Amino acid sequence: MKSETLKNAAVSTLVGATLVTGVIVLAPGWGDAPPPAPGPVARAMTAADTGAPASLADLDALIRDRERFVRDHPGDQESWAVLGSAYVERGDRLGDTAYYPKAERALKRSMIEMPAAEGNVDALVGMAELANARHDHAGARGYAELARKHEPERSAVYPALIDAYNGLGKYGAAGKAMDKLLELQSGPQVQGREARVYWNKGWREDAAALAYGATANSRTPVEKAVALHREGELAWERGEPEEAVEHYTKALKAVPENHRSLAGRARALVALDRTDEALIDYRAALAKAPLPEYALEYGELYDSLGLNGDAATQYRLMREQVTRAGEHGVDGDLVLARYESDHGDPAAAVRRLQGEWRRGHRSVQVADAMGWALYKAGRAEDALPFAKLANGQGLRSALFSYHLGEIERALGDYGPARRHIDDALRTNPYFSPLLAPLAREAREALGEPPEGGPADLTGDGPELIEPLPSPSETPSGSESPSPWVSPSPWASPSPWASPSPWATASASLEAPSAPAPASASASASVSTVTSPAPAAAPPTPELRPVQRPAAPASAVNTAG
Repeated sequence: MKSETLKNAAVSTLVGATLVTGVIVLAPGWGDAPPPAPGPVARAMTAADTGAPASLADLDALIRDRERFVRDHPGDQESWAVLGSAYVERGDRLGDTAYYPKAERALKRSMIEMPAAEGNVDALVGMAELANARHDHAGARGYAELARKHEPERSAVYPALIDAYNGLGKYGAAGKAMDKLLELQSGPQVQGREARVYWNKGWREDAAALAYGATANSRTPVEKAVALHREGELAWERGEPEEAVEHYTKALKAVPENHRSLAGRARALVALDRTDEALIDYRAALAKAPLPEYALEYGELYDSLGLNGDAATQYRLMREQVTRAGEHGVDGDLVLARYESDHGDPAAAVRRLQGEWRRGHRSVQVADAMGWALYKAGRAEDALPFAKLANGQGLRSALFSYHLGEIERALGDYGPARRHIDDALRTNPYFSPLLAPLAREAREALGEPPEGGPADLTGDGPELIEPLPSPSETPSGSESPSPWVSPSPWASPSPWASPSPWATASASLEAPSAPAPASASASASVSTVTSPAPAAAPPTPELRPVQRPAAPASAVNTAG
């Protein structure tokens, strides 16, 4: 499980198990016998204590145990927090967003019984995990930072904090949080998280070594499946589909219900021209977890095969899934924007991403999507700074490189366009069944550079286009005049010591700070706990942001 939240509750269950074990050991004739194996609730608690995922069966047992307990002890804030975090974990593992409102009710009830301001760190961490699961990274940061303020040595705080910073594009802060987590905890889960951080910085060999170590050090089938899936992800992103299929298949042998490995294997099977098997895996992944990103990929595979009717069915399903998840508080704007850019209305994609950007969600994924949406909407000049920003953080993404190359080609920057499209095809020549063939066509159309090389090797570079936000919206204290240039990570003995371009971005691209979450009052008169929300920004004259009203928070007395 992601959090130590589960560690501090279900005390009666664990104490009972300990006492029973003691009686058995001391009973006549039992002195040499090993103690009985722990039950499912105890196993789930042990997994939480080490930061590892529990099996679904053990997680379900823990949920049933805490549901019974809070019915008889409604004032136990620890058990409410445990129950809420367990709901988040189950919803994430099954791709079932219906668990998120239940998690929110349980966690808010915990904060009514013990307000966040009084140090209810278990509930704060649970709320941060829930906000990340809903793609509300600004809210997650507020909860996680408040939890860290109360207990800076609690290791469970840092995974949620790292995820929030990554979602906001604050990669320097994420690196520092990773350093702190490494001080507090070790094990395969921490190794795996560190591998992903290294990969995002472009340190591919270090990432691969850490991912391999996480697999080797895994102790349970669920841990092994998570680690093998991560190795599969890295192999796929390196453009090695055979190795990716091997890792994903091993992960599925360890945990057959692992829908993420099914979708990952489908992706890699397409690259190997094993299309029939890929279609089966996509269908199985969607049956286990109806996630819109799976439906979008499935539809694009049908599109690449010329099966437009089947593709349209999947795209319709994707939109329905986004709507359903939205009813449970999940932000689906990024996946919808990706769909609109390539298959619908690129201007609508720009508007959705404008809303994300104003909320502080400035990850490389959002920057790349914004650049591509602007390009598809016929605004290549406006697109270029976003595409450069997405490619400037160290992550080697074939998709990002291709998008940047196409934008440069549209602007007549043929030298950089050749270089970036070549990068895309070297990094992963199979990166998309729809776009990889277009990348090869674009590279062929570009041809080779003229003999003697370009007349100007560097040039002045493009002007910084500032379609959003406007300079007047920028918080004071911005640091660097350019978002594109940062010191090399190799210049520092620590990978996090050198400032990130995101941390030193120009004033026009700096994200607003997210406020800390409001805590629930212990008073009986309190009826709501307000989730944190980023400060509203004034509209820019060039792009109108999409403003979504905040969902009203309501107090509850049960987790059902």
